[in-house]
Amino acid sequence: MLKIAWSTAYSHPLPAGHRFPMEKYQLLPEQLKYEGTLEDINFFEPQALDDKWILNTHRPVYFQKLKSLQLSKSEIRATGFPLSKELVDREIQIAGGSVQAALFALEYGIGMNIAGGTHHAFSDRGEGFCLLNDIAITANYLIENQLAHRILVVDLDVHQGNGTAELFQESKEVFTFSIHGEKNYPHRKERSHLDIGLPDGTQDKDYLSILEKNLKFILDRFSPDFIIYQCGVDVLATDQLGRLGMTLSGVNARDRMVLQLAKEIKAPIMCCMGGGYSKQIKDIIEAHAQVYRLAQELYF
Repeated sequence: MLKIAWSTAYSHPLPAGHRFPMEKYQLLPEQLKYEGTLEDINFFEPQALDDKWILNTHRPVYFQKLKSLQLSKSEIRATGFPLSKELVDREIQIAGGSVQAALFALEYGIGMNIAGGTHHAFSDRGEGFCLLNDIAITANYLIENQLAHRILVVDLDVHQGNGTAELFQESKEVFTFSIHGEKNYPHRKERSHLDIGLPDGTQDKDYLSILEKNLKFILDRFSPDFIIYQCGVDVLATDQLGRLGMTLSGVNARDRMVLQLAKEIKAPIMCCMGGGYSKQIKDIIEAHAQVYRLAQELYF
């Protein structure tokens, strides 16, 4: 059974005019249930993750400042969010959701988190709408508990996963792979194990060719026994922050390629949402919904 982390806390309200579309976290499960792709039984309420698993990834000084709401004004500004206890609790619950989704992936082949993909959080700071790095926390949890030994992070958000790259830059157990807009945020890129920077306006055909070629390149050199997939949809041509030129069908083909690969090599996969900032909320919801439909089609 497909199991997906979701909580009402994911839709934590932000000040009017804030450009981050929190409403998508509420609308997406409603759409998936309305169309019959999912039922209530597919969703689980994630639990807050124990601090020790967060401290296995993030530096204690940073995490303590975060929990006590003592970040400086510049540190808060870098996250893009107004700091609050509710927001910190939300991030901790998101991390718990990704870990629990990964455990379900070990059981069913795939597990998903309606939120997550917070790849701009570094070991010692937050950036770009990310306070804690749920991808890194999940990978470290699996390794620490000997549930996985070689984890491939496939990050296809339009923005480079700079925090994830920094956290695993010396790792031999976690391979970080990012395809992103070369001229997009972050302007100072970190070094992943494999980075592919795309020019503005890249469309479906070129994107999919590059993805297929580089997935084969990775598998010739690294044999994952678990995959974490950051499936951001800000690659769409309609995205206000993306600057690439992909269509909904191109994103569908991208997601199918990654999920089929995971199934073929028998590597459990955990999918987390990532970004999506199209002007029309319906475009964001449809783009995100596709990967859940594919999960049902390919795995169940």
